[in-house]
Amino acid sequence: MLPSQLSSGDVIADRRADYAKMLAESGEPASAAELMEQALELVPRWAAGWFTLATYREKAGDAPGAIAALNEVLSLDEGDVFGARLKLAVLGGAELPERPPSLYVERLFDDYADRFETSLVEKLGYSVPGKLAALIAETQGIPKHFRLAVDLGCGTGLLGPEIRDHVDRLEGYDLSKGMLAKAAEKDVYDHLGQADLSVEPDLSGVFDAGFAAGRADLITAADVLMYLGNLQDVMSIAGKLAADDAVFAFSVEDAQQPEGYLLRDSLRFAHSEAYVREVLADHGFAVQDLARSVIRMDAGKPVHGILFIARKSA
Repeated sequence: MLPSQLSSGDVIADRRADYAKMLAESGEPASAAELMEQALELVPRWAAGWFTLATYREKAGDAPGAIAALNEVLSLDEGDVFGARLKLAVLGGAELPERPPSLYVERLFDDYADRFETSLVEKLGYSVPGKLAALIAETQGIPKHFRLAVDLGCGTGLLGPEIRDHVDRLEGYDLSKGMLAKAAEKDVYDHLGQADLSVEPDLSGVFDAGFAAGRADLITAADVLMYLGNLQDVMSIAGKLAADDAVFAFSVEDAQQPEGYLLRDSLRFAHSEAYVREVLADHGFAVQDLARSVIRMDAGKPVHGILFIARKSA
């Protein structure tokens, strides 16, 4: 939740919400939901409270109640900073969205920035940066050194150190300012900037004014595309940034289905190999190599991914 939304503004409502949290943490989500309902009777326009109520109702097995609470969230929070539409889709209360709300993604990673690497690398065994860099190095027929690499959705910069020695200039772009600040601390990027990859932009308006389309000969996106469903816009961005014969190296979560993409309970998207190949082809890329791998753990279970190496047609 955003700091401004942690409190309802009502002392009694906040106290009931705190008690509800204690009950939920002790394994009593139904009782927690009842207390949150009482809190919301006092502050019915508290969007964060409704989202919390939805969480408790879902854990208590009350999917219709959770859906109703999420619809209240959307009526109060037009920007959908909590990602209520994603959760509604998972619960069957809305159609599958093509992408998450930008405000939700930005808030998620701004809040996560300080503990991102500890959580992801040390606790969840995240391994995409090293595996993607190795696949670039091992793929036959592509360059092993690049003039300009653009790291899309660079996050805290975990991929940067893996490819720094193989590029003359390295630029990173991300939606989250908090993540960009962490990436800057690594001192491996020549430039870092904020950009939203969920919509196709005018490159001159989103990337630096001096950044011309068609300059990059390596584009990377490590563990980024699982936060997008429809990949047309991000592939269009990559296609416009890419010089002739440029390499595009990226990962997706493996949908393990013949075609299309799906939204998982984690609120991340997973894509089929066939879907990714189709969208790549739409934007002038051909797959040069791919590898299937476990890319992290989630709730004690392996998350399977596909790493792609594609090349832009001359």
